[in-house]
Amino acid sequence: MPSIAIPLVVLLLYLFVPGLREQPWTALRISGAVLALIAYGLVTTARIQLGDSFTVRPRATELVTHGFYARIRNPMYVFMDLMVLGLILALRGYWFLVILGVLMVLQTRQARRESKVLQEKFGRTYLEYRKQTWF
Repeated sequence: MPSIAIPLVVLLLYLFVPGLREQPWTALRISGAVLALIAYGLVTTARIQLGDSFTVRPRATELVTHGFYARIRNPMYVFMDLMVLGLILALRGYWFLVILGVLMVLQTRQARRESKVLQEKFGRTYLEYRKQTWF
């Protein structure tokens, strides 16, 4: 399960970045906060659905094909990116778009490594699964 670290870091940014609390809560900022909260819930759900198959380094223990994984091969990456985008909007930290870009490149590289490991372990079953998923 994702740790409390993400909400804690966001709270600390909000409290200690000069001028951030004084900025008005526009529709865009509110939308960003809502997007970030929903995406955080989706990241948490995807992590729970992954169960014991979650690893930092690519390792094929089980091919998870239920829940979000029935349609998206890497839902944690997708939802994490949406959460970061929401935080960028809510905290008005548009320079974080650079970090989001770097994060997406790193996630793409990691997803390719994971895909290779899963294909080596599960072969045709994994290839059929890939045909049924979006990303």
